[in-house]
Amino acid sequence: MIVAPGLHLTYCSNIHPGETWDEVFHNVSTHGLAVKQKVAPHTPFGLGLRLSAQAAQRLATPEVLEVFRDFLRRHDLYLFTINGFPYGAFHGTAVKERVYRPDWLEDERLTYTDELAHIMAELLPDDLVGSVSTVPGCFKARGDLGTAGPRIADQLRRHAASLWRLRESTGRTVALALEPEPECVMETTSDAVTFFERHLFSAGSIASFASLTGLPPAAAEETLRRHLGVCLDACHAAVEFEEPADAVSRLQASGIAIHKIQVSAGLRIPRPDADALAALRRFAEGVYLHQVVIRDGDRLRRYLDLPAALAEAPPGDEWRVHFHVPLFREHLGPFQNTQSFLAPLLAQVSRGGVTPHLEVETYTWDVLPEEHRREPVDEAIARELTWARDHLA
Repeated sequence: MIVAPGLHLTYCSNIHPGETWDEVFHNVSTHGLAVKQKVAPHTPFGLGLRLSAQAAQRLATPEVLEVFRDFLRRHDLYLFTINGFPYGAFHGTAVKERVYRPDWLEDERLTYTDELAHIMAELLPDDLVGSVSTVPGCFKARGDLGTAGPRIADQLRRHAASLWRLRESTGRTVALALEPEPECVMETTSDAVTFFERHLFSAGSIASFASLTGLPPAAAEETLRRHLGVCLDACHAAVEFEEPADAVSRLQASGIAIHKIQVSAGLRIPRPDADALAALRRFAEGVYLHQVVIRDGDRLRRYLDLPAALAEAPPGDEWRVHFHVPLFREHLGPFQNTQSFLAPLLAQVSRGGVTPHLEVETYTWDVLPEEHRREPVDEAIARELTWARDHLA
């Protein structure tokens, strides 16, 4: 939905289990329409789709695309963003670090993301730029910025060339947004800036892209900057103890576009005593990776997953956990969410010039402890969207 001129807010459909296109379409035609009725009954409502590779292949067929295009038109819906992070199964099985594979070191990720861009170009309204969020390169265990960076950048240039050709042939602009995440090669916004400046926007990279596309150097640089940028996930940045204004200004100072902000909240344990850590064990579930960052004075200590952090239980002033919790639930028993990061970030967005796309993302709804998810999921999504819209007012 449009919450200000040029600013669109939606929620990500990855909260609903569904790997096939039929399952995704069922979720949109039931949950999506129910949420629209609650938050935007008389105005257009934008969708944020999560499409697995399997679902994308099916939707990309002309006859299925036409049926979905007609559905969007009839129900006053439009598509402006796609979550292209999880390639395969995302619910009901141990996802953990498998969520990053295939990554940007592998050709399958390039093929999948090219297909998502073509779907977006087919369905995107004429006057909008579309965004696709994606894995931040690769999982840290697969390489660092020095070893993996050149290959990742090469793959991203190839994708940017596809996006340029798509714009030339259709007039539609689609942008790719890499999403920094704990324990990935781009873990923080500072890592993202380093990667973009060293591997994508450098003179050598621009020359490579110019050779790939036949564009002159200035146009090649402008095209790279138009089509490649960042998705700033508010949960991830808060877990890394970043400051919202610093995160935004760091990216903007380097000319890196923030194509999307995922409006999300992580878990805070401001008093990590024995009782709090005992209660935290209920969040150590087996489906998703829940990275932990612990602040102890000026030092940050990182753990790949919550069970490992709980087993060691090091001293610290505050724990933050990559577990997406409801935006509107500031307190979760003895814990808090990271509204203290998210609220000022949304206030900054409301002043303009930060991003065109906002996507609420609380995909962990099904694995939250039961007392924190007692309302129907459509009601919870509507409450999150309303909370975000109120904080943009």
